[in-house]
Amino acid sequence: MPTEVIKTFLFFIFIFRSLKCCTVNFLKQGETVSTRCDEMHSLIKRGCDDDMIENPHGKQKILKNKKVTHRKKGAEKLKPEEITQIQPQKLSLTLRSGEPQSFNLTFKRAEDYPIDLYYLMDLSYSMKDDLENVKNLGTSLMLEMSKITSDFRIGFGSFVEKTVMPYISTTPAKLLNPCTGDQNCTSPFSYKNVLKLTSDGKKFNNLVGQQHISGNLDSPEGGFDAIMQVAVCGDHIGWRNVTRLLVFSTDAGFHFAGDGKLGGIVLPNDGKCHLENNAYTMSHYYDYPSIAHLVQKLSDNNIQTIFAVTEEFQPVYQELKNLIPKSAVGTLSANSSNVINLIIDAYNSLSSEVILENSKLPEGVTIAYTSRCKNGVVSEGESGRRCSNISIGDEVMFSISVTSKGCPKLGKPEHIKIKPLGFTEEVEIILNFICECECNKDGVKNSPLCHFGNGTYECGACKCNEGRVGRQCECSSNDVATEDMDRTCRKDNGTDICSNNGDCVCGTCECKKRDNPEERYSGQHCECDNFNCDRSGNKLCGGHGHCECRVCVCDPMWTGNACDCSLDNSTCLASNKQICNGRGECECGTCKCTDPKFQGPTCETCPTCPGVCTEHKECVQCRAFGTGEKKDTSKLSLLGCRNREICLFTLSRVRACCSHGLVGSNHPNTAAPAVSDCPAGPDIIPIVAGVVAGIVLIGLALLLIWKLLMIIHDRREFAKFEKEKMNHNITIVENITFV
Repeated sequence: MPTEVIKTFLFFIFIFRSLKCCTVNFLKQGETVSTRCDEMHSLIKRGCDDDMIENPHGKQKILKNKKVTHRKKGAEKLKPEEITQIQPQKLSLTLRSGEPQSFNLTFKRAEDYPIDLYYLMDLSYSMKDDLENVKNLGTSLMLEMSKITSDFRIGFGSFVEKTVMPYISTTPAKLLNPCTGDQNCTSPFSYKNVLKLTSDGKKFNNLVGQQHISGNLDSPEGGFDAIMQVAVCGDHIGWRNVTRLLVFSTDAGFHFAGDGKLGGIVLPNDGKCHLENNAYTMSHYYDYPSIAHLVQKLSDNNIQTIFAVTEEFQPVYQELKNLIPKSAVGTLSANSSNVINLIIDAYNSLSSEVILENSKLPEGVTIAYTSRCKNGVVSEGESGRRCSNISIGDEVMFSISVTSKGCPKLGKPEHIKIKPLGFTEEVEIILNFICECECNKDGVKNSPLCHFGNGTYECGACKCNEGRVGRQCECSSNDVATEDMDRTCRKDNGTDICSNNGDCVCGTCECKKRDNPEERYSGQHCECDNFNCDRSGNKLCGGHGHCECRVCVCDPMWTGNACDCSLDNSTCLASNKQICNGRGECECGTCKCTDPKFQGPTCETCPTCPGVCTEHKECVQCRAFGTGEKKDTSKLSLLGCRNREICLFTLSRVRACCSHGLVGSNHPNTAAPAVSDCPAGPDIIPIVAGVVAGIVLIGLALLLIWKLLMIIHDRREFAKFEKEKMNHNITIVENITFV
């Protein structure tokens, strides 16, 4: 066996799934080290005392627990980093496989929380009227937002389209002035960051007032390129760790990933910042971003999006909103005159809902959320991630349960984060995993119990030093790998080591363990098991036995390969108390008829057998009437006549009736009396007459019914005719004009 395989095997011996470990060596002959870890009842049953069983449990520790901010508007102004809306901020969880650890997360919407708003506007020619209204947006919006927060900043950016065909005209004249006849129309561009976030509303108005409309050829715009740059270019935009709002204003649709092929652009968007002199320089090089890519970047940068679009494109952006968490859609008037009210309403809608999201989870780790919102509303599942209709100052709570289904491959602590969408605050969680028992840490190195100090004795077992293997580290790994050592682990000089159901350690097979503790391999070469026997009714050994070395050992009164054959013959008794009516054999509680004429569960049914009278017809004809083919008395012994029941026949037909006791059993030649007590045969004439009379009466009855129906029908038609006639006369009278 290769050395690496041996090391791997020994490693997994000490990684116990159940972690209920017996810390003394209580193993029976033939058991391996891994059997020391099992369910509690199994360990006690197999001889491990309660005080020697180690059963560790998970735990949690809060590392940072700053209380949520309680203050009112008008109080002393705080820096953004001094405001807390989520509690706790950092904690450590120690997870045991299958055992959840739960904690509560509190969120409180702070009053007077700082807001950064970036206005991203479509400057294609169709937005000419809108630009005039946006020029005064800065001071007006600052005034309205001051009712919500005392710390508000605003920025401005614009976009048109990629500067390649077929999105814009690349003729020299059109590149200078894409809008025919308009001298104020600027050259096409992809995206420009016009104004970094500022608290100066007048500066916003001045810079926006200097902007000019541009133009492009197709209807959809390149807004996704602009959104990506706004999201990832934080230093250029000036985002702070506060509420971040992006207002996207347009009157058209959008291009997305794949559309760049029309212009020969095939490289996927890299999601990085490419602003030089506040202009996007790679629009001709990278394709438009996909919606999923935008969602990721907006979420990573805690940006909430407000789509301010015209009514015509409202349905399109509603569908887009459903794909982008923490986004809103507002209907923009034809000239953007309602943009301020739209922004205020959208902000109130977004800020009144909190949705929790978590970073990527380590393999095997799951999270469950339960929300406790206003008015005592409790939700679980996906709904447990959110609370709606939260007003300023409201406090809601989430119960979060973290569960691990195993240990990470590296066994190192993992970090995950939970945060409300659109907010910069988050909870950092450090995950530690219980992957071994505590007794492993107190092992005795080079213990004499491990074959003269060839290993560390821990948790009642030896953990061998490098190069040593075996239960007591009694073998060298070099010796174990030799052919001579493996030969003793092969059954009948075969090729399979330990029947492929175990590992050869020091020339002895140590059988593998099954996930189901009731199932196990056994035998010198692990060639036996107790779960691969024949089944019946989807039960091992039919439920009437147990499996030993792949052979069913049946309970009493059962037999067969799958113990599905009952030895109880009570179900085979016929009505005459004979087994299978004396015409078959009882096998597995069911009759198998040996006489082909008989059938049924007890071989009592014979559909082709003649009746009693037919069977003894010739005998009775001979004895009773001296007629028939066997009237020669010397042949009577061949007929098998029954003397107790003799059927009586006439010369014309055989009548099925029996007389009892007419002939004694000791006098087979005694003739039966000629007088018969059989009922007389049917009288044919009355029967025929009755049938004919019945047919005639039925025919007359049918004729009478038909006649009656015709009379009723005629009377209805006549009445209908009289009514129509009367209506006709009235109409004529009404139309007469008198002079």
